[in-house]
Amino acid sequence: MRKPYVILIGSASGIGKSTIASQLAKELNIKHLIESDFIRAVVRGIIGKEYAPALHSSSYDAYKNLRNKANYQSYEELVSAGFDEHASYVIPGLEKIIQRAITDFDDIIIEGVHLIPGLIDIEQFKDYAEIYFFVLSSDEESHKERFVKRAIQIHRGGKQLDFFTENRIIHNHLLHQAEKYNVSIIKTETIEKSMEQILTIINKSSTNIKLTNSVEELKDVVDIIINENNGSIEKIVYSLKGFKEPLVREVKISDYESANRFIDNIEKNPNVKQDLDNLYNISKYRELTICASNSETLEKIEKKLTDKGFVYNG
Repeated sequence: MRKPYVILIGSASGIGKSTIASQLAKELNIKHLIESDFIRAVVRGIIGKEYAPALHSSSYDAYKNLRNKANYQSYEELVSAGFDEHASYVIPGLEKIIQRAITDFDDIIIEGVHLIPGLIDIEQFKDYAEIYFFVLSSDEESHKERFVKRAIQIHRGGKQLDFFTENRIIHNHLLHQAEKYNVSIIKTETIEKSMEQILTIINKSSTNIKLTNSVEELKDVVDIIINENNGSIEKIVYSLKGFKEPLVREVKISDYESANRFIDNIEKNPNVKQDLDNLYNISKYRELTICASNSETLEKIEKKLTDKGFVYNG
């Protein structure tokens, strides 16, 4: 019997976490979906404003209640510190909810701005639950459009719209923490793409494919796996001529922007490109471990790579 799912979805306001969490709950048939804002409301009823002024502020202006404002080197640091202070009162309640869900063997999804990598302690639950932590990201223009729309929908168009800059700082702070603590970052271009990326990580449908593409064709490989099918590359094994042991690289590439930066770096640096070309020349093939949201998508990826002539047939 599998362990219960605990799925955490964090982001700044206006990124789309509520929509994605709701869609994911339907997809996985998970009945327990909790917003961290509800826990904040409960904690506010217990801890008075005089004891925790940051808690009784919004996440984006909690910095105004910090006592040591002069200690921060920049406005970004100040806003991020206030946000962390605000969330720190909510997180113990979230951890208690996770513990109760595990005790009752219930799957649960928690979404909210208060889910900060490094502050919420998920290590304590890893032996008892399947923990998945996602932080959602968006480019600034799309974020602002959704932020304005959401503020109007919940009738907070005045005050909240004045704090988009602070919410953008929170967005960047969450991404920094996610990278620091190896939490999956999901770019929210569309709901469909975001869902595919998340399900790829949760479902872990995977296969190993041997490829013989050239360095120049690497971009096509990445396009097929990641951009067209929202898959991920987890590992690359190089079978080297003249060596008994293969060269193994754990890569975990799941978003197109990161993969594209890697390819751009190769194309812009002749020495890096030559080194990779040399590695390709002494390897009979590269065996990639590829993950996707389901087996049908994996078959689609393999067929496209085969049609392109990239698959090793030796």
